Amino acid sequence: MDSTTPVRAARSRRAPGAGRRTPRVTFTGVLGELLITAGLVLLLFVAWELWWTNLEADRRQDTVAEQLLRGFDDVRVPGLPAGERLDPAAEAARDRAEFGAPPIAVLPHAGATFGVMYVPRFGADYARPVTDGVGTEVLDHLGIGRYPQTQMPGELGNFGVAAHRQTHGQVFWDIDKLTDGDRLYVQTAEGFYQYAYRSTEIVHPSQGEVLLPVPHQPGVEPTTSLLTLTSCDPPFTTRMRIIAYAELESFRPAAAGPQQAIADVVESTRGD
Repeated sequence: MDSTTPVRAARSRRAPGAGRRTPRVTFTGVLGELLITAGLVLLLFVAWELWWTNLEADRRQDTVAEQLLRGFDDVRVPGLPAGERLDPAAEAARDRAEFGAPPIAVLPHAGATFGVMYVPRFGADYARPVTDGVGTEVLDHLGIGRYPQTQMPGELGNFGVAAHRQTHGQVFWDIDKLTDGDRLYVQTAEGFYQYAYRSTEIVHPSQGEVLLPVPHQPGVEPTTSLLTLTSCDPPFTTRMRIIAYAELESFRPAAAGPQQAIADVVESTRGD
């Protein structure tokens, strides 16, 4: 019995101190928990920014595009002619011969959603509304925004637009994928404007001269109608801007229906 008593006593004496936390240990534990919580909050924010905002924006933009197309008068949406498959350049030549010079699209009022853009390179079902203005109320919710100081579709000069690349619908996510032979289409109440991709460049955000009637050439009178797409570059940064240029090739009036390349997506966007 005597030989075991000191052992028990020693254990008893150490027990109170063994369970006691020092202020330093307590502070470190609390700090660790706060850092873990902050990390989880940050991850949730990133998920919301990169995933949820895209879902919300996609739904809203689809609804806006459908409502706009249903509001256009005298728009015929034919199926593709059986056995007839013209390439975009041949179709543009036929359209120029048949329908002549394109009219200038009318902006109903400042801030109006006035068109829908189709870019087959961005996906077979790509259709995004185009609204006057490039503020967050447009780019975060409505997709593509027109720079108010630029020209309208069909007008000599530069029809300049902007859209997000990685959030709020990722509207211009594939802007860097455009290549020779690609066509871009803009539908307004007047009809369908067909543009041919020309080139891409990377510029600093301060280089607003890309939106001049003749890009990079102040004071020069335009002789062509351009479509200029702008977005951030590289993805997930705002350090630079990626600029894609396209030139108007032809126009089809609303009553003639869309070009073959977009007939199906026009019909599905209308909800027919």
